[in-house]
Amino acid sequence: MSSGSGFGPNPWQQTSWDWRAAGNFICGGMGTGLLIASALFGVAAPASLWAPDWLVFVGLALVGLGLLCVWLEIGRPLRALHVFLNPRTSWMSREAFVGLILFPAGLAAMLGVSGWIWITAALALVFLYCQSQMLPAARGIPAWRSGLMSPLFIITAWCEGAGIFLVFGLFHGGIAGMVVIAFPLLLALRALVWLRYRRDVDGSLAAPARRALDLAWQRLSMVGTSVPIVLSIVGAWLDQPLMLALAGACAAYAGAHIKYTLVTRASFNQGFALQKIPVRGVRTP
Repeated sequence: MSSGSGFGPNPWQQTSWDWRAAGNFICGGMGTGLLIASALFGVAAPASLWAPDWLVFVGLALVGLGLLCVWLEIGRPLRALHVFLNPRTSWMSREAFVGLILFPAGLAAMLGVSGWIWITAALALVFLYCQSQMLPAARGIPAWRSGLMSPLFIITAWCEGAGIFLVFGLFHGGIAGMVVIAFPLLLALRALVWLRYRRDVDGSLAAPARRALDLAWQRLSMVGTSVPIVLSIVGAWLDQPLMLALAGACAAYAGAHIKYTLVTRASFNQGFALQKIPVRGVRTP
């Protein structure tokens, strides 16, 4: 409910999804992004420099943590199995079914079975796509129903995955030219998609939602874009893994922040479209 307005023609903030729902999008995006980054960037590094199994484990753990957040959000946790009942129309059901396949595929990749790192990455992309469709399906929330919401979530997850890959570069030593080149390009693309998304939804936003998104952009533009791009370029030039790791951490943090903002702070509905509002004691013509 909105502060002081209650239910009525004025927009109010939804309360069905809170930080736990945001945690699913944050952890799920980071985890699937890392699984994709491990396949794309890991195979480009010399085999002697890194072992992908523990990175896959971290990615799966993040996805599992996100699903745990959803489970915690359910008032009656034993009803969680109901999520599998409606895959024809529910993106959440589809996400759950893909998750059932993703984890054993990831286990095979961790065990070094040939080709399964790519299968895991493909399943992670499908999982991410399902997740990216959940918010646009809620047509009553203007900040969610933009057609650019899904591309924004996908590109944000890619940025987070590449960022976490750079963070763990301090340990796996597999930072090759491919990730160093792709990372700033992904950040710039995310900023461009965000700006187009904001223009798309601006006219339908409630004032509190607009303020929340404007604050999120301030953090995204500086902490999530400008700073990590500069750090990644300078870090690559000077061969400083610590600077690259800091750039990756900034990118991942900014991605988590904008998802949290979208789910919990900008989630005002459009209110009731009442042409005439009845007033006590006044006869309505």
